[in-house]
Amino acid sequence: MFTAARLIAALCLAAVGYLGSVYVHKLMPDIQDFGILDYVNAAIGFLCGWIIVGPRAGRGMSAALSHGITGTVALVFWALMVQAANEMVHLALRHRYSSAMDAFAAIFEIAAEYGALLLDTGFFLLMVLGAVVTGILSESASRRWR
Repeated sequence: MFTAARLIAALCLAAVGYLGSVYVHKLMPDIQDFGILDYVNAAIGFLCGWIIVGPRAGRGMSAALSHGITGTVALVFWALMVQAANEMVHLALRHRYSSAMDAFAAIFEIAAEYGALLLDTGFFLLMVLGAVVTGILSESASRRWR
C-alpha cells in the first residue's frame, strides 16, 4: 500500500545510497569509470526504504531510529552484493574463473574487499546520519499523514 512514510523512507535511503556512492568515488581514486554505480545504489536504497523502513513507521521514535539503522545496513549489504556480482560478471566474461562455483564464491570475496574499503570513518558517519534522518523523517511522515 502506498503511504507517505514509505515514500519518505524510500527517498531518504535513495539519497543515502547516492551520497554513499559519491563518497566511495573519493575512496577509490585509481578507478575513474564507475558507470551507473550511483544510480544502482540509489535504486537499492529506494527499495530498502520502501520495503524495510516504510512499513514499520508509526511505532515511535526509538523504533524509528532502529528501523533507519536496519534499512541502512540492508542498503549497504545489498549494494555490496550487487556491485560484487557485477564485478564477478565482468571478470567471468574475461574467463578468470574455471568453474561456476569459483565465480559464485568470488562474489563474496569481492564483496569482502569492497566492504574493507567502506571501513572509513567518514563513510560510517554518513551512513549513521542517513539512518537517523531516514528513521526520524519516516516516523514524522507516518504521524503527520495517515
